[in-house]
Amino acid sequence: MDIRKVKKLIELLAESGIAEIEIREGEESVRISRHGPPAPVQTVVHVPEPQQGPSAAGPSPSPSTATAFSEPLSTGAPAHERKGHMVTAPMVGTFYRSASPESPPFVEVGQMVSKGDVLCVIEAMKIMNQIEADVSGTISAILVENAQPVEFDQPLFVIT
Repeated sequence: MDIRKVKKLIELLAESGIAEIEIREGEESVRISRHGPPAPVQTVVHVPEPQQGPSAAGPSPSPSTATAFSEPLSTGAPAHERKGHMVTAPMVGTFYRSASPESPPFVEVGQMVSKGDVLCVIEAMKIMNQIEADVSGTISAILVENAQPVEFDQPLFVIT
């Protein structure tokens, strides 16, 4: 696991008031806890592992080189070359396209959206945060797979 990720987790732990956090990536695992008075409420943070298809033969990209955790859902130019308004993640968390596994996705590629429409949910520390469109237009790309972790300021959607 990248040492920068571990340092970021330590900072998150210090800022949040959580007493302990454990993260697993593949066969690697890290548990960080602080010593002190026990927390009155125990919080468990679960980060799902990124799904890799059978074509992933080499080592996975490091967090510093991975920009969208995988190929975008829509085909075409890479995320950094797309034209249109980029909606980015306002926080670190887990990206969900719908409110629950049984619900339909909030938006699909080609769908018209208005400013304020809910595009997705990002779960951060067991809190579901609705991410709204900040402009009106058409969803031209969804850049993250459902249930994948996202980083702060990571591109999520392209609206044209």
